[in-house]
Amino acid sequence: MHPVISLLQSRRAAGARTDGHRLALAVEGGGSRGAFSGGMVVALAELGYAACFDAVFGSSAGALNGAWFLAGQARPDVMAWDDPAVIRRVTNPWRALRLGPVVDTTHLVQVVYETIPMDFAAILANPTTFHPLATDTATGAATDLHPLVTDQRTLQLALRASTGLPLLSGPPVRLGGRTFIDAGLAEAIPFRTPLARGFTDVLVLRTRQTGWTAGPPSRLEGRVVSRYLDRVAPGALSSWEGRAARQEADDRDLATDPAVLEVRPAAGAPEVGRLTRDTALLTRAVAAGREAVLRVLSP
Repeated sequence: MHPVISLLQSRRAAGARTDGHRLALAVEGGGSRGAFSGGMVVALAELGYAACFDAVFGSSAGALNGAWFLAGQARPDVMAWDDPAVIRRVTNPWRALRLGPVVDTTHLVQVVYETIPMDFAAILANPTTFHPLATDTATGAATDLHPLVTDQRTLQLALRASTGLPLLSGPPVRLGGRTFIDAGLAEAIPFRTPLARGFTDVLVLRTRQTGWTAGPPSRLEGRVVSRYLDRVAPGALSSWEGRAARQEADDRDLATDPAVLEVRPAAGAPEVGRLTRDTALLTRAVAAGREAVLRVLSP
């Protein structure tokens, strides 16, 4: 049995986290691919693991799913991956013609999440600490926003910062006197930060299917995003340019580090793009993510 599975099961049985380990949950995003990690946190809650983690780290859409998990609301009927009214309002490529945000995470976090509503108070009060990551526009470094989150307003800003896709989600988000963009530029799979902070074990929820390997962006995407970052977030340009190599290193290290267990959708899981709006497809992705966790972590 993998040490992370053993630790989860022993903590669930004991109902306590007094074993001397520090266990982190790391949730990958990827735009609409976050439907996979959404289903994964649903399964973790169903299996009774919600109180077993010392901290939750999330990148981009993974931060949103981590927030639902810590709010105690990780349920498909709440998280809105299957709601056409939400998905098509948040992601709308036609808005680019009017120079509007293609992915309107401001509307998602500050309108939809307040309407549902997301239990922000429960997240802030949870003894399992929340660590949304983002990319610092001045340095390009992956930044843990936990120290900057003190109330609902700063929590919502942190969620927007973590999900602020370059070009697609509007200007960088200002928080704590600094500006941030999407975590995916610097740490798309948020497992290195918890390991660097002394966490002994990490469960990583992936949104790329088993067998997927990283590749460089298309020439057009690379040129357009590079020009945008050079103008708006020059410190993050090097992070963007080194992203493919970093993803290859992530895949290699995730497969070999004994302190880390990754859960990935099966090789035959639905193909979901970053801007997918098809709620039937996203619903299937949620189910595939849920099944992946149940397959690995069920007794």
